[in-house]
Formats: sequence, structure tokens, C-alpha cells
Amino acid sequence: MLYNTLGKTGLEVSRLGFGTMRLPTFNSNDEIDTEEASKMLEYGIENGINLIDTAYPYHSKTLEGSGNSERFVGEFLAENNYRDEVYISTKSPSWAIESKNDFQMYLDEQLEKLQTDYIDIYLLHSLNVPDWEKVKNFDVLDFLDDCLSSGTVKHVGFSSHIEIDYLIEIIDEYPKWEVVMTQMNYFDEYYQSGIMGLEYLKEVNIGSMIMEPLRGGRLVNNIPQSVQDIWNMAEVKRTPVEWALQYLWNRDDVDCVLSGMTSLNQVKENIEIASKIDKISDYDCEIIREVARQYRSFVGNRCTRCGYCMPCPEGVDIINCLTEFNIANMLNDPKASAMQYFTLIDEDSRADSCIDCKKCIPFCSQMLNIPEELQRVYEYFGSEFDHF
Repeated sequence: MLYNTLGKTGLEVSRLGFGTMRLPTFNSNDEIDTEEASKMLEYGIENGINLIDTAYPYHSKTLEGSGNSERFVGEFLAENNYRDEVYISTKSPSWAIESKNDFQMYLDEQLEKLQTDYIDIYLLHSLNVPDWEKVKNFDVLDFLDDCLSSGTVKHVGFSSHIEIDYLIEIIDEYPKWEVVMTQMNYFDEYYQSGIMGLEYLKEVNIGSMIMEPLRGGRLVNNIPQSVQDIWNMAEVKRTPVEWALQYLWNRDDVDCVLSGMTSLNQVKENIEIASKIDKISDYDCEIIREVARQYRSFVGNRCTRCGYCMPCPEGVDIINCLTEFNIANMLNDPKASAMQYFTLIDEDSRADSCIDCKKCIPFCSQMLNIPEELQRVYEYFGSEFDHF
């Protein structure tokens, strides 16, 4: 495993971090397959991963609910005496804060679930402009000062899906920020804070943690032939996962890439990639740019399957509706995708069940107008498979 210094924190972190948002589950998102997940974490730690990222709502039935990811991580680390071997990163649910006291309430609960006296990296979760203004009004900066002074938190930061101007504004308001988590991959160089955000973090020596390196798996699954044809022209032959991860690790402003792995094989594959230096040539850099241009030419929507929009109060399976629509556009094969859409998604969970209540919109990390996207899905597939 290779390691980087996480900005001004001084922490030497594995350049591959273990994201716990997509741990293997049974019948529902909150029911973690603890046996398989334990094998994954054990293998990861024993092979050099030393940063585990989780959050208050991960593996919860609702975004507001207390998830099982933190609880599982805490139990696993305690039972296997790994706490001193890793850095724990978790997040305060900014959207759920309704009073000054809520900050400490959530932190106390998280410390208990994680079975630890301190959190190495504590982030304000998914900050947007309204939530930032709200938490400032509740004196969040005083709370962070107290956390740092007491030692219950070692380093503070935030995660965000915002534009570069707002990113800089938030960073400049608090000199004690040490870590920022942003979305980045070769498809998103100019999306949200993108490249400019990473360059600014490097300039002010704030550690960068990258989320969505594979854009929810879309950069490595169901690859269109036109994209594969471009990859085939590269000087060095790499797998889709290698292209996506090495693209990030070839940047000097990327400290840690978080991968939300769902199987032991994925952990092994990612660790193998993370453990070698693979310098991408100028020619192959242009290949990457051409692949990104090709994807942009037929992308259906920007959904990354993060799950923040779920569950829908009307029972719409938002994630899989948007995914099948995306795959149909990527593969230019609506009939094959329609078969998946109508067989994998229950009738009451399809796009036409959306009533346009708009409750999902504020939670979308990609800032999609989800009801409009679901209407596009409905118009594309229709309501009956016989349509095709």
C-alpha cells in the first residue's frame, strides 16, 4: 500500500480509503451482512488500508435515521483490536441539526456506536449553502472548537457537492478546517468544484478525500463499445477500475480516494491497484479525456446511486429507475434495458408512481430534479413492457 500525507493534518493515510456506504447487505439496505463485511474490512486493514470512512445515516432506512454502518465499524474494530491501527472518519448530519445542542447529541451517539473516545476526522456532512448558513447560526464553529480542545475530535472538515465559489467561501470562513471531501473522477473534472476545488485545497494545504471515484460504478460497469474502443487505443492496457483510480492517484492534489466496496473481490482488486505506482503517459491522459467526452455524449442523468433520496414516501425505487434509464442510454438498447426495468422493479416502485411531491430533491447529492428525471424514465420506458 502507498501512503500520502493528508494535508495539514500530518496524518499518513493509505491512498485507498475504505468507504462503508455500500457494505454488502441482505434484504434491505440497513441489514449489513456482517460476516462478509468483516472479511472485507479485515483484509483491507491487514493489507494496508488505514482510513475507514462512515457517516451517521449510512445503512439506515431513512436519511434522518441512525444507520448501522457506524455501529458495525465500531463493533468490528473493538472485537478485533484494530482501533489503534486505523483512522476513523465520520460525519455530522448537517441537514438534521435543529438546535445548538444537536451537534453534541449526534456526536455522543456516534462515539458510542463507534465504541471510541475520539474520532480522528469529523466532517460536516454534505454541506450545501442553506445548511451551512443554518449550522453557522447554531454556532457550529464554537462546537468544532470545543471538540478540538477536548480531544474528542482530532481533525475537522466537511464533505460537499457544491460549486467552487461556495467551497472557497466555506473554507475561508474557518481557519481550522483540515480536510475536505469532494466528488471527483475523470468524468467530473468540471462538475461542481472539480479540478479547481482540488487545486485550491492543495494551495491552502487542506487534505483531500475523494468520493465517487467510479461515479457510482458507472465508469466501470456496462461499458459501451464506443468507450471500450477508445480504451483499446491506449499505450498501456488497464481495466476500467485501474483507469478510474490511477487517474486520481496520478494527481498530486489527491490524498485519499474512498471506495465504497461491496465485496471481498473488490477490496482485493482495489488494494492491488493502490499498491503500485502507475504513471499515466501524456498520450493515455488524452485517451482518458476522450473517454470522458464520449460518455458525456450519451449520458442519461447524473445519478450516482448514493441513496440519499431514498426511501421515497410513495415507494418509488428512484435509484434503480434512474439506473436502468442510464444504462439504456449508455448501451443504446432500450428494449434490453426495458426488460430489466419491468422485471427487476416492482410495479408500484416504477417511475410512474411518482406524485411530484419534491421531497427527494433537497437530498440529491447531484442536484437533480428527481421528479423530472422520473418523468423522463416513464416517457422512455412507458408503463407496459409490451410497448417494445
